[in-house]
Amino acid sequence: MATIYAAMRNRLLRCERDDGNWETVNHLEGHDLECVAASPDAPDRVFVGTFESGLFRSTDGGQTFEPLETEFTTELEEGYGDAEDVESDAVMSVTISPHDPDVVYAGTEPSRVYRSEDGGDSWEHLEGLVDLPSADEWFFPPRPHTHHVRWLEVDPFDPDRLYVGIEAGAFVLSTDAGESWQERPPGSRRDNHSLAIHPDREGLVYSAAGDGFAVSTDGGESWDQPQEGLEHRYCWSVVPDPSDPESVLLSSASGAGSAHTASSAKSYVYRKTGDDPWERLDGNGLPMGEGVVRAVFATTDTEGEVYGVTNRGLFRSSDFGDSWDRLDVAWAEGLETQTPRGLAVLEE
Repeated sequence: MATIYAAMRNRLLRCERDDGNWETVNHLEGHDLECVAASPDAPDRVFVGTFESGLFRSTDGGQTFEPLETEFTTELEEGYGDAEDVESDAVMSVTISPHDPDVVYAGTEPSRVYRSEDGGDSWEHLEGLVDLPSADEWFFPPRPHTHHVRWLEVDPFDPDRLYVGIEAGAFVLSTDAGESWQERPPGSRRDNHSLAIHPDREGLVYSAAGDGFAVSTDGGESWDQPQEGLEHRYCWSVVPDPSDPESVLLSSASGAGSAHTASSAKSYVYRKTGDDPWERLDGNGLPMGEGVVRAVFATTDTEGEVYGVTNRGLFRSSDFGDSWDRLDVAWAEGLETQTPRGLAVLEE
């Protein structure tokens, strides 16, 4: 049995497969979704971040969701957009520690990081992020007076090592669970969209960013930028092959408009193995090109298995991108114009 949580723009799709059939239920309709996270170590608990309503949690395996009372609401400085003294409830990223499913991190707009050690019941603000020297240079172009934590990852070998992607402005690293921060290590990207780590290779970190792809082999302390063969370098989602740390899948486009807007979309999927150049994976069952927004990927522990979601549906590959099958899940009218925000897959 498998359960998939796909965060679309205005709803969460909960798709459950049992005996070969898929049942799809919509949750949080009308909310402005940003992210979703779930852990196989605590499958009944699911977190969904929204732009306007904070953080939601399910404690019954995605059957129901309730808003969490948190201290995430941030009073913004004068000059945020056209408003003054407004508050932000935007939770842009959430991740669950692979060491302890009760430890959860959430990132907000403006850029703040919060940690819960009791599965989301209470939260602590990890201060100091916006005190970094480069913080005055961080900005998000559609809302130029602010920025946000787009992605969070906890190192699978060190529970105190935290990777933070700021959109847009910096890659940030903490080696002491958020007590202190290191910013912009050599070669790191600035417009970070997603980060990925591999549970079997210590120190290996991937970054998909608006200014290209990057990879670190020393836990984020330094980065390389292999771009050969990568014709589209506005990168969004990145995942490594669960069975091969040398193989990585990437969604990308030529720019923000062709990545996120269905009416002007033209996105692609690339794969890189070892030192080989990037290869574009065309004609293998996963829609790409005109009219297709950038994919969001998620993997499981199964060798070669990867799931992807675009505005054209949910897809699964069992050979890490060589071929894809479209899942027979309900795809409501209007979803073809939406850009997916997050994907989480749990398998039993």
